[in-house]
Amino acid sequence: MTIPKTYPVRVEASLDEPLSRWLWLVKWLLAVPHYVVLAFLWFAYPFVTIAAFFAILVTGRYPRPLFDFTSGVLRWSWRVQYYSYAALGTDRYPPFTLADVPDYPARLEIAYPERLSRGLVLVKWWLLAIPHFIVVGVFVGGGSWLAARDGSDDFTWAAGGLVGVLVLVAGVVLLFTGRYPRPIFDFVLGMDRWVLRVAAYVSLMTDEYPPFRLDMGGAEAGHEPPHPQAHPAGPSGWTGGRIVAAISGAVLVLGSMGLLTGGATLLWADRTQRDADGYLTASTTVVASGYAVASDPVRLQGVSTPKVAAIVGDVRIRATGTDSRPVFVGIGRTDAVERYLAATEYTAPGDRTHPGGAPAVPPGDAGIWVVSASGAGTQSIGWPVRDGQWTAVVMNADASRGISVRAEAGATAPALGWIAFGLLLSGAVVLAGGAVLIGVAAHRASRHPGTPTTPEPSTVDV
Repeated sequence: MTIPKTYPVRVEASLDEPLSRWLWLVKWLLAVPHYVVLAFLWFAYPFVTIAAFFAILVTGRYPRPLFDFTSGVLRWSWRVQYYSYAALGTDRYPPFTLADVPDYPARLEIAYPERLSRGLVLVKWWLLAIPHFIVVGVFVGGGSWLAARDGSDDFTWAAGGLVGVLVLVAGVVLLFTGRYPRPIFDFVLGMDRWVLRVAAYVSLMTDEYPPFRLDMGGAEAGHEPPHPQAHPAGPSGWTGGRIVAAISGAVLVLGSMGLLTGGATLLWADRTQRDADGYLTASTTVVASGYAVASDPVRLQGVSTPKVAAIVGDVRIRATGTDSRPVFVGIGRTDAVERYLAATEYTAPGDRTHPGGAPAVPPGDAGIWVVSASGAGTQSIGWPVRDGQWTAVVMNADASRGISVRAEAGATAPALGWIAFGLLLSGAVVLAGGAVLIGVAAHRASRHPGTPTTPEPSTVDV
């Protein structure tokens, strides 16, 4: 497939300098009026595209009024994203218009096609675009807005992925130094340009297949920069190895966020969520129409048992009746519990109901429990963390029908603090490694820029 070097979707931007150190922290709030308007525009966008689909299928032409609307929505979205978290490239507030604004730092121009293929319109917006959906998903996060539009989030492509991570890095650098790292700007613009090219293609606005290349920088190759501070897209100093290093670093930074968030959450739970006895607990109200409520079996065997005991620590199960009847709570080996409840109507997790009638004997007389408690008020037992397969059961002490209790499970989890520390340390190491990869790639790209070339009016094979 041949691709013109000058693609019909032209994405250009200039980095406004100096930028405010702190304004980017509140741009999510400042952009809310645009998000409200764009939510209505993006609601209409798929219907307009469907109408264009049938027009192209019948006439081979994209009706100009519909084309002006869809290109205008993309243009407006690009200006808002450039102002906010797809680039943070300007502090100038975006205008409220579908039209091109020549002096705004971010511009999008899509050449109007005189003729479009009737055949391609059937497959290009989904089948042919699948490879690009994968790439765009990496750039903007899983569940790309191009692949799954859902309400007001249609145009917020910077919510995740490499674009979001690198823009966050740039924002932090800007906060502390007052300068936006130019190599990161070039790289982010290359990814944004790729996203918008694919957006125009799957919106049926061109038959030219988007090129698999990262055209970085503020200006398109072969065009004059829209602003004296913009520099052309093209080789710059980004070799293939540096691009791979920067992408790998961004992936590491993104992964570190999960480790750091998980570690911080566990540390918060370890330090603030324990009760007076040192237990971390979770509670729920259990209501069932049968004679018992049984847990799923918990199986411990061999070397896993001491490991679970060391991590979980002491385990406590409590049950408090919400009516006036005494309650029973007990733990027994699963095979014995299943025999006791074989002919009994009881409820298992997931609201699974086992058919049957009343138990043969009250639970206190069953003689199968390793540990149990029965009586009025709150009943508490400890779980025997040792080899075996165990099932917990809650019943009324008199084996009557209808269960209504407040159940609570808790554990001391003595290793939780160490696990949190390990996740935080791992996250810090991964974050540092990712930052080093991005920093080295950007530094070398800025020290050894490529030689800009003027594209010839020819085609390249992809």
